[in-house]
Amino acid sequence: MYQRILVATDGSALSKKAVKSAITLAALCGAELVALKVVPRYPQSYFEGGIALQADEVGRVEKQWADDGQAVVDAVKKAAQAKGVNAQALTVKSDVVSDAVLNAAKKHQCDLIVMASHGRKGIKRLLLGSETQHVLTHATIPVLVLK
Repeated sequence: MYQRILVATDGSALSKKAVKSAITLAALCGAELVALKVVPRYPQSYFEGGIALQADEVGRVEKQWADDGQAVVDAVKKAAQAKGVNAQALTVKSDVVSDAVLNAAKKHQCDLIVMASHGRKGIKRLLLGSETQHVLTHATIPVLVLK
């Protein structure tokens, strides 16, 4: 049925539920799993209202985020391998999570995307956006959304 499943995770409890389902589905289908964590770039704008950091401090923060992200996907890979699923762990730097998910799915020739939806409504959805909604609208492959 599916050959390669991309699971997007941010390490939250809700995304861990999506990871568990993706691993189970991959095991049932004999599919490979691609675990993806999108790591943000440090905002460099002076209009953000924060104090500007030195370049070396920005580099340290970005490295910490990348290391933390790698730990998240490494844990997914380990859990998948424990269930007999071949898996790879990816971190990608991007300010737009949905675009990074779509690009990774295309680049790694995935035929299913699995991700969680936080189910925000009203003003929270308007202000925070919906990465899952963007993936659903723009994906050319099936998307499994878990709540």
